[in-house]
Amino acid sequence: MRFETRFLSPKGARIARSLLALALLAPLVGCDTISNLNPFEKEEKYTPEITPSVPAETIYNEGLGLLKKNEYDTAAKKFADLDKQYPFSVWSKKALILQTYAYYTGRNYEEAINSGKRYLTLHPSTPDAAYAAYMVGMSYYNQIPDVSRDQERTEKALLALQEVVTRWPNSEYASDAKYKIQVARDQLAGREMTVGRFYLQKRNYTAAINRFRTVVSSYQTTRQVEEALARLAECYLALGIVSEAQTAGAVLGHNFPDSQWYKDTYALLQTKGLEPREDGGSWMSKAMKAFRIGQS
Repeated sequence: MRFETRFLSPKGARIARSLLALALLAPLVGCDTISNLNPFEKEEKYTPEITPSVPAETIYNEGLGLLKKNEYDTAAKKFADLDKQYPFSVWSKKALILQTYAYYTGRNYEEAINSGKRYLTLHPSTPDAAYAAYMVGMSYYNQIPDVSRDQERTEKALLALQEVVTRWPNSEYASDAKYKIQVARDQLAGREMTVGRFYLQKRNYTAAINRFRTVVSSYQTTRQVEEALARLAECYLALGIVSEAQTAGAVLGHNFPDSQWYKDTYALLQTKGLEPREDGGSWMSKAMKAFRIGQS
């Protein structure tokens, strides 16, 4: 079979070209033209938006202005912007410490803790490091709950404030940190006493002793220690451990002779025909003796 090559006549060629053009345009029927798909107007030209760089000093002063207006959260965000735009600069350092202050003053303690810790990580040896650490400690301290609740925040406050005293003992924040540490320790001791009283009420004397013992062993400087010794005498007497009950009374009387807790404990021992008598080998005697030596 042979294939023959045939050529179109001039008229046929024109018709073919017309049909081809219509075929190519067919998919575009009902669609917008390319110019209509342009998001810009015909006479509008695209120009990239360039945000002018704001000087660091300007942002810093704006933040200070917001602080003066008591707009603490907004001020903190302004200082955060400064830190982002000019990282690792002297302005960033100033902004971070003021950001911590703004969050703390605005009672946004979690953010104050975060920014304060970040400052300590980046600038641990600067003059403001003590202040940053103090702000972290105070942010935890201001969230201390009552003794009936979990004391995780109290423990964190204690550690953070202790760092201020240890690392910056001569700073202007050390004195207040020491006072707050004592308050936090008293709070932790109070928690132990609350649980101990609960066990004592349930006559679970062993569990109660463990709680009161923690107070005597770890929190001797708190106001809770007097009651703890009195409760120990009560628990030991209930268990028939007379020597320890007498020792608790004797240690209580030696350290707090004018305490009402001592008077009550003395009366309790008297009901059993006993008197306070210290056993030098008792853990209570050793704990309080170590405390007295540490205080001297």
